[in-house]
Amino acid sequence: MPFVRFFGFAMVVAAALTLAACGGIMPKSSSLRATQSLKQSTVNQLKSMGSSPGEAMLIRIFKESSELEVWKRTTAGTFKHFRTYEICAYSGTLGPKIKEGDRQAPEGFYNVLPVHMNPNSSYYLSFDTGFPNKFDRVNGRTGSNLMVHGDCSSRGCYSMTDESIAEIYALVRESFAGGNSAVQMQIYPFRMTPQKLAAHAENPNLPFWMNIKEGYDRFEISRTAPSWDVCERKYVFDLGGPNGAALDAAGACPARGSDPLLASLEARQVAENEQFKLAVAAIKEREAKAVAAAEMQAAADAAAKARGEAIGGFVSGLLSGGAQAAEPPAQSTAPTPAPAPAGG
Repeated sequence: MPFVRFFGFAMVVAAALTLAACGGIMPKSSSLRATQSLKQSTVNQLKSMGSSPGEAMLIRIFKESSELEVWKRTTAGTFKHFRTYEICAYSGTLGPKIKEGDRQAPEGFYNVLPVHMNPNSSYYLSFDTGFPNKFDRVNGRTGSNLMVHGDCSSRGCYSMTDESIAEIYALVRESFAGGNSAVQMQIYPFRMTPQKLAAHAENPNLPFWMNIKEGYDRFEISRTAPSWDVCERKYVFDLGGPNGAALDAAGACPARGSDPLLASLEARQVAENEQFKLAVAAIKEREAKAVAAAEMQAAADAAAKARGEAIGGFVSGLLSGGAQAAEPPAQSTAPTPAPAPAGG
């Protein structure tokens, strides 16, 4: 009898794993949903791009366009875009999370660790972003349980469909199984282009966004995951402390040594700073023209209203005066005098 029960359980497990491999996902009620295999088509796609489930992985999130990108390291040593998943919902607006209860989803650089994986999530599956990180803590930012999860609903997190989180969770799990200690997660308000930044030039978060843009640029240039740390209460990238020691988050940043990306990075920044200035100027010009056009329209509307009131008053006066002229003269009520007698 025990053998029969074991055999039955094994058949259930085999059926569930087969379902996952063939395209479906295990139900939320299944305790095995965190261990379901990647689809064979996913494994094949990774192989075709020169990667594998166990290779290093990187995630990028863009709030404005509601996108979560998965990047995988290839045999060439660089990362290649694997797949983009639609984010069902995120809480709050553009800008980083500041304090517990503000319902903001975080922005910045985070490391997802094995301890952040939640196989028993009430949201199908989930993993923690790692908020608050070193940057958040030194800047007094607070919050907890900021997740990437399923169920398509959010209260300060990034929510995905159950199908999407099942695959993303499995990709992260397999990356850990391949010997990688962390999955870097880069979270941005939008794609960090000069035009997007110019569109938000008046936003008080712009200095913070310009800070994390360096990490964005380094990845765009090299297609390798930039190392990040914190000093002077800001993010720094590819800048290690003496002998590889962690930096003092509130202390002075050390001098930068050899940096193979520095020349490319500076050239990119010079070009994009000019594009940013031109984009800001163009936006201001459009705004000024829009204001001038609105003022002209308001003046024209006011003049038209004044003319209409004047004409209405004139016509009303004419009608009023004409009615009085048409009235018959008033009849006298005095008696008619008697005719004078004839003289003689």
